Amino acid sequence: MDNNALYNISDDELIEQTFQELLNDYLSTKHRKRVEIITKAFNFANQAHKGIKRQSGEPYIMHPLAVAKIVCNEIGLGSTSICSALLHDVVEDTDYTVEDIENIFGPKIAQIVDGLTKISGGIFGDKASAQAENFKKLLLTMSSDIRVILIKIADRLHNMRTLGSLATNKQLKIAGETLYIYAPLANRLGLHKIKTELENLSFKYEHPEEYEEIENKLHASAAERDEVFQQFTAPIRSQLDAMGIKYYILARIKSIYSIWNKMQTKHVPFDEIFDLLAVRIIFEPKNSAEELNECFNIYVAISKIYKPHPDRLRDWVSHPKANGYEALHVTLMGNNGQWIEVQIRSDRMNDVAEQGFAAHWKYKEGGGGEDEGELDKWLRTIKEILDDPQPDAIDFLDTIKLNLFASEIFVFTPKGEIKTMPQNATALDFAFSLHTDIGRHCIGAKVNHKLVPLSHKLESGDQVEILTSKSQRVQPQWLTFATTAKARSKISAILKKEQRNYQKKGETVLNEFLLEEGIRPEIVNYDKLLNLHNIHTKEELLAAIGSRMIILGDNDRNVLKEKQSSNWKKYLTFSFGSNNKDSKQSKKQENEIEEKTSKEVINPKKILKLTEDAIQKNYVIATCCNPIPGDDVLGYLDERNKVTIHKRQCPVAVKLKSSYGNRIIATEWDLHKSLSFLVYIVLKGIDRVGLLNEVTQVISRQLGVNIKNVNIVCEEGIFEGKFQLFVHDVDDVKQIIDNLKKVSDIKMVTRVQE
Repeated sequence: MDNNALYNISDDELIEQTFQELLNDYLSTKHRKRVEIITKAFNFANQAHKGIKRQSGEPYIMHPLAVAKIVCNEIGLGSTSICSALLHDVVEDTDYTVEDIENIFGPKIAQIVDGLTKISGGIFGDKASAQAENFKKLLLTMSSDIRVILIKIADRLHNMRTLGSLATNKQLKIAGETLYIYAPLANRLGLHKIKTELENLSFKYEHPEEYEEIENKLHASAAERDEVFQQFTAPIRSQLDAMGIKYYILARIKSIYSIWNKMQTKHVPFDEIFDLLAVRIIFEPKNSAEELNECFNIYVAISKIYKPHPDRLRDWVSHPKANGYEALHVTLMGNNGQWIEVQIRSDRMNDVAEQGFAAHWKYKEGGGGEDEGELDKWLRTIKEILDDPQPDAIDFLDTIKLNLFASEIFVFTPKGEIKTMPQNATALDFAFSLHTDIGRHCIGAKVNHKLVPLSHKLESGDQVEILTSKSQRVQPQWLTFATTAKARSKISAILKKEQRNYQKKGETVLNEFLLEEGIRPEIVNYDKLLNLHNIHTKEELLAAIGSRMIILGDNDRNVLKEKQSSNWKKYLTFSFGSNNKDSKQSKKQENEIEEKTSKEVINPKKILKLTEDAIQKNYVIATCCNPIPGDDVLGYLDERNKVTIHKRQCPVAVKLKSSYGNRIIATEWDLHKSLSFLVYIVLKGIDRVGLLNEVTQVISRQLGVNIKNVNIVCEEGIFEGKFQLFVHDVDDVKQIIDNLKKVSDIKMVTRVQE
């Protein structure tokens, strides 16, 4: 509907018009035409939400209507799901109960609405335990009726489409949560189109400038891409027409988020992303039995027109992906000298690719029932770890998330029994899949009769025998190579139990130490010890003491008995490392400043603008991502009322947005080039005499940038250098990179983490 046409009609007319659109969309599907119950659900919800407005100012009922339209058009569900979508906020926001819904609409709709109500506050609350509990509710509800999560994803998609009306910190919370949980869930359920839109919208609100820049570049190169598409597909169309195949061909453009992600991971600019265009051939098979053969017939035909890449054939027709995706992918060399991927799908395969598992239902005999198989296996795997809840929400979400992208391999026990494991599973994962006791006591494995360590990655067809010892105990480093949700949850639970025992012992030791020294067990004294040992929480401190990683002695005694130190304040007058070449600071002072930059508390008014609730609070710059002025950043307010500043795309920040969204603070830089920060620049090129000299001349003389450290490697004619520089902000970094790219024989320049 044209939004401009809506300005001149009343709310009631708008609501009625939107509902009629929903009915028309539903009537054009293959589902049974249960218009009466949908109309009944709409009238009920409309009356329940009467007079309520959304943040955007539109009537509240427009949101359930929009969700119902997504459920109908973009996920392909029927009347039960449409009714549930229309009613999904009624129990949460009005005086009606689940019992009322059941009495009026029956048990199935009531069950789905109840599931949606349980997770209606979002997956995440304020406290870690509440977040984990809510996520458990989500998963348990998923396993009872998958339509709950499908409707929840539709709800999140509409919220993301209307995110612009919310405050910035709310946008960051919801966008982070979406990227961390909902996009992977949509992907795992085969909702590729929705997954892509969720990623793009999250990226748009987290990095608006980068989003706009890539969008503009895509728009500027659209005509050129269209010409390539037309020329490439012309002979393919002629061949398919000659074969009498009913088909249509689409151009698939790489999503903005995918482009940005590739630019970040591959350290390449937009101009070096060569797979922006892919071609999709969607055909109507003569009959279902010929579907697979026709895919390969088309592949053979187009491979005679263009040369195929020998290593890039992907057969997901004979062996579908775990999320139900089926297609034949082949990469062909176009006449322009570039490789172009062609995706061959039947119309049924395309529906499954667009609408996920829900699309299977349309093709089942009798038009009803749910397709089980891979989805049920995945849900069963997730349910296994719900018996062992993690008290820390971030750990719990990480553990679950491991299963969201997993593909499968098949391995054998010594007796020949087949076990299904996620791809990249290790021998340790296999041990825990057999039994927790086998996992906790395993010391190694034999794979195909050869001894391997527990970290050994398994492959399909491996025969695996686990070796155990009663004296073996779970090791913390196991978490670095355990990949399955079950193994990680069991290891974490065992380690946490040990940690609690250490904490109890540590508390006894510390109290005895304080009593002996005549020092009161006050918060200020705990803080002194936390700062001395560079530990974040009291619990970590007690565990370290209990496990004898920390042995209390003279240093602790001296720190506890001295007055509260304020030595850090002397560094407020220093830059984060001077970029003045005539600076007289000693090397020792420079190192001290660098160390304080990453660890000490700085006055926020000097560097950043934070929202009102944190304007007076101190903050630290996160050492995990080392943001500098100009980077997109956010603040995280911890339990000790300290604000940590992260890059928005920092993996730690992504988890914090997802799990502690209400503690996220909108933040922007306000430095005016007053301080300097350390960054790392990597460059690669063809080695030649004088290249290093030219590079350092550009950095030091042309740009006046202070170089702290240089590491150069030259191997077989390839030059690779890593420079540690002091800069003021991102603009400095961009100027450095642009100038270095102009140096002859330098092929790649990028900023990296340490």
